[in-house]
Amino acid sequence: MPPVIEVLGEVVVDLVEQSPGVFRAYPGGSPLNVAVGLGRLGRRTALRARIGADAFGPMFRRHLAGSGVDGRGLVAASQPSTLAVASLDAAGVASYDFWLQGAADWQWTPAELAAPLGTDVRALHTGSLALEVEPGASLIVDLLRRERDRGQVTISYDPNVRLARGGDTAAGRARVEAVVRLAHLVKASDDDLAWLYPGDGPREVARRWLELGPGLVVVTLGAAGAYAATAGGVTQHRPARPVTVVDTVGAGDAFTAGLLDGLAAAGALGSGGHTALAGLDAAPLARLLDRAGLVAALTCARAGADPPTLAELPPDGRRPDRTH
Repeated sequence: MPPVIEVLGEVVVDLVEQSPGVFRAYPGGSPLNVAVGLGRLGRRTALRARIGADAFGPMFRRHLAGSGVDGRGLVAASQPSTLAVASLDAAGVASYDFWLQGAADWQWTPAELAAPLGTDVRALHTGSLALEVEPGASLIVDLLRRERDRGQVTISYDPNVRLARGGDTAAGRARVEAVVRLAHLVKASDDDLAWLYPGDGPREVARRWLELGPGLVVVTLGAAGAYAATAGGVTQHRPARPVTVVDTVGAGDAFTAGLLDGLAAAGALGSGGHTALAGLDAAPLARLLDRAGLVAALTCARAGADPPTLAELPPDGRRPDRTH
């Protein structure tokens, strides 16, 4: 059987305004979106998340199953689901207000995260609110530390600092850097970097993070494309794929899914993943960024976090994959 990418984190009810005062509920949350994106690309994927005990729980389970995501890591929780109200500006860029208090996503127990990952797992991806909200955040960091020490999986991290922006920048930066030290792959947006490191450009931040331990750092630049740097000294910048934007909901998560899927196809995940990531050459790195950018662009071309399937990608965006 092909290896698995496991995603760990929150599932969030996105309440998106359809017309003044009328909202529609969609399954969302950055980790869920990444898992769905990977599943739709045909990658064996499992999501480890806590599913709330309310009317939204079945919605999440149906959405994941319909996208081919393995639900073996889903925990039936007694708490309610997290809510996020999404507002879109004139360019379709989303901003969110969150209802988090007492929600299921953050109530991880030590027992729920005690076991090491399965022997079929080659990568663990996490980030966003799951690494910001206690008590679960500290338990997830403990799991990342154990898995980094075990050395069998590639750890992927997307800071996506949604809540930290309301607090102290130095504290938020220290929290992010503590996880960067545990990761082999870090993908972040230039918007998050601008808050974490005011006055520093993406290239400067990427170099700083590489010194902390990752093999590959990727920064998405919105309409300007994406930039990547490896611990081996290779850098690459690729333009964005032209697209008519409906909205940007889930675009960064779709990019992450495309990136992880491409790295899996290249055999760059797993016990030797750090060496493989650090050793990427310019040409394959450009192909990885182009494909991830394509997946993100197709997501921007339709409403909501609705990433494409592998069949929807044009031929130049499909991967030669030895495992399928």
